[in-house]
Amino acid sequence: MKLFVGLGNPGAKYARNRHNIGFMALDEIASDHGFSPWKSKFQGQICEGTLGGIKVLLLKPQTFMNLSGQSVGEVMRFYKLTSADVTVLHDELDLAPGKCRVKQGGGHAGHNGLRSLHSHIGADYARVRLGVGHPGHKDAVAGYVLRDFPKADEAWLDDLLRGISDGAAALAAGDGGKFMNAVSLRVAPPRSSGGSKPPTGKKPAPQQDAQKPGSQHASEPAAPPAPPKAAVEPDDRSALEKLVDKFK
Repeated sequence: MKLFVGLGNPGAKYARNRHNIGFMALDEIASDHGFSPWKSKFQGQICEGTLGGIKVLLLKPQTFMNLSGQSVGEVMRFYKLTSADVTVLHDELDLAPGKCRVKQGGGHAGHNGLRSLHSHIGADYARVRLGVGHPGHKDAVAGYVLRDFPKADEAWLDDLLRGISDGAAALAAGDGGKFMNAVSLRVAPPRSSGGSKPPTGKKPAPQQDAQKPGSQHASEPAAPPAPPKAAVEPDDRSALEKLVDKFK
């Protein structure tokens, strides 16, 4: 059994906050993969289902961010899980908006939700770091993460959440590379190679530049038309007159 924990704050007031992107990710997984209805237990909202044949619990702690570890600890003790069975999805200030990275263990980097988890279950759990960007100054962080995502972010946010759901089975299996590939296919899909190439088996017709207006280079102006030749008048002088005119 695996436990996916999304970090956030409970209540409609916080539902679309940057700090709640972990909750959003779990909601997407539960909806897409037919998990059971959410129910209140272990100081959180919890549901269960299977991903790639692996039983997975989804947990959204309802203790507010700073006490997230209490709820996670209760679930782990009840199901006899270890930190190796836990993956936490959370907002990450040090990643650009829309970026996603998988990490095993490490510090909490000042994140209050992770700080609480460290104190209750240790630091050896896996993390899915979901980039929300940084406001630019540490004094602005609290207000920044507790504000809703702006409308301009909705497109990449939707792609990111769908990508996480696409790769959820790989995440449950511990295949971080495959999970990241699934996210990338949503966030940065490969460009189509079609559209600018001529149809197969047909060659484009040669361009007749000389017949098109403006096809000359600026340094090669078109030659002006030759002046018409003057008409030649018949010479009806006598031989003597021609000889006299020759010596004039």
